[in-house]
Amino acid sequence: MSVDKATVAKIASLARIKMGDEELERMVPELNNILEWVEQLGEVDVSGVEPMTAVIENHLRLRDDVVDADPKTAGGRREDVLANAPAAEHGFFGVPKVIE
Repeated sequence: MSVDKATVAKIASLARIKMGDEELERMVPELNNILEWVEQLGEVDVSGVEPMTAVIENHLRLRDDVVDADPKTAGGRREDVLANAPAAEHGFFGVPKVIE
């Protein structure tokens, strides 16, 4: 795949970049070199490689979500918490509809 001056002008127009004729001519070989490099990447055999989301494997460093045994802050107090809510529905805080 290769681009010509008209294609570069259209890309510049879509990107709202003002370019003169000299700049357009200079960009044609640069974009063609980039496209050749991308085509070379397509030739690499990656059949045995699993997709990854990051170069370095990340682990979440969060605590386990467990119910605490402290009677003041522990779970199992839904009714006490919802007693302060202006509107409670089905065991949750009721909020007014925003989108109609």
